[in-house]
This record gives sequence, C-alpha cells and structure tokens, in this order.
Amino acid sequence: MTVEDFNDLVRLLEEHPEWRAELRRLVLPDELLTLPQVVRELAEAQVRTETRLQALIERQDRVEERLGRLETTVDALVQSQQRTQEMVDALVQSQQRTQDQLHSLTDRVDALVQSQQRIQDTLGGMKGRLLELTYHEKAGAYFGPLLRRLRVVDPHTLEDTLEAGLMAGEFRDVLRLDLLISGRPRHQPDVPEIWLAVEVSSVVDQGDVDRAARRASLLRRAGYRAVPAAAGEQKTLGAEEAARSQNVALVQDGQVTFWDEALIAWK
Repeated sequence: MTVEDFNDLVRLLEEHPEWRAELRRLVLPDELLTLPQVVRELAEAQVRTETRLQALIERQDRVEERLGRLETTVDALVQSQQRTQEMVDALVQSQQRTQDQLHSLTDRVDALVQSQQRIQDTLGGMKGRLLELTYHEKAGAYFGPLLRRLRVVDPHTLEDTLEAGLMAGEFRDVLRLDLLISGRPRHQPDVPEIWLAVEVSSVVDQGDVDRAARRASLLRRAGYRAVPAAAGEQKTLGAEEAARSQNVALVQDGQVTFWDEALIAWK
C-alpha cells in the first residue's frame, strides 16, 4: 500500500463514518473496543462514589454538629449536676446543723421538763405538807361530823405500847402516819372509842389507801381499835376501787365515802 492508497483510505473513512466502526472492530482487539464503555462505567461509578462520598461527608458533618451540640448539652448537664451536688452538700450540712440544734433543743427541753418535774414534785410535797398541817389544825372541821370527843394524837405519845407490840420496822412505819385521831363515832354511840389512822395527800391514790390500811392494821396489832382513812382534795379511780375493796374511808373536800363500811369492817 502506497502513501496515496493510505490517503485515499483516510479520505474514504472520513466520508463514511460507519466504516470506521467496522475498521476498529477488525483492527483493534476486543479489550480496546470495550474500553470506552468501561471508562464510561468507571466514570459513572466515580460520579456515584463521589455523590455517595459527598452525602457521607454531609452526614458526617451533621453527626459532628449533633455531637458538638451533645457535648455542649453534656457540659451543661455536668455543670448542672455540679451545682446540684453543691446544693445537696449545702442541704446536708444545713440538715446536720438543724439536727444538732434539734438535739441541743431536745436536751434543753428534757432538762426543762426534769426541772419542771422537780418543781412540781417540790410543790406537790409542799402542798401535801401544807394539807397535812391543815388537816391537823382543822381536824374538828373535817372529822367532827364523824367523831365525838375528837382529839388529834401524836403517834410518838404511844411509842411504849407500839414498840412493845410491833417490830422495829413496823413501829417506824406507824410513826410516819400523817394524822392520828381518836374519838367515838358520832352516830353510833354503842361503838367504843376508835383511832382513825389517816393518810393525807393532795391527790389520794391507791398507795395512800394501801398505807392507811396497813398502818391501821399495825395499830390494831398494838392494841388500838384503828380504822383506816385517806383524805385529800382529789382522788384517783384506783384509790376509790382500793378503798372500796379494803374498807378504807375516803374524805374529799369534806365529803366522806365508805365510812359506815369501814366502821363495820374494822370494828
């Protein structure tokens, strides 16, 4: 083939483009023929990859933005937690101070209650002692309606007889009697002289009734016709029940109960 032939071939190929495709099929190997398609596919794949990569980058940016906001939120939460902890610590300290003050106040109240109780006990003792003196001085007013020829007797004046008939402890017990009165029952002239063993208390309780009954029994063992009585301004239910069961006369503000029962039981 000469140069002129080649030139003619080129001219013909330019005039007939369809021949070029056929010539390429005959001249070029299959790999080169498919290369444009492969390149196009690679380009398209590259475009898709770049698109996906761009979407991934944008998504990563959004994630980083959300992560930044989350970090900001976490920092704010940490600060809030720190403030809360400080408030809790302050509250605990305040609570501790309050408890300490409360304990101190409780101790002071307890001391005040004890002091008040001692004062009440002292006043109760003074009131009881004053009431005993009142009953001694006004025995006729309280017991005159019950006894004729009434006289107040000091238990010490009976010590010879008492010591002879009682043991030492029993003798001392009788000497502690609040009031001892002798006389004859005013409305029972056939009853001989009796000795009224009286326990005096501002509030008569069961203990007062028990002591009156016990000391009257000791007087009777020593040879005296004793009858027990308990006197005061008020009485408890326990005292009333004990007086009823032991036949002890009760005197409350001039009102006498269980007198007849006591005379019959202790005659």
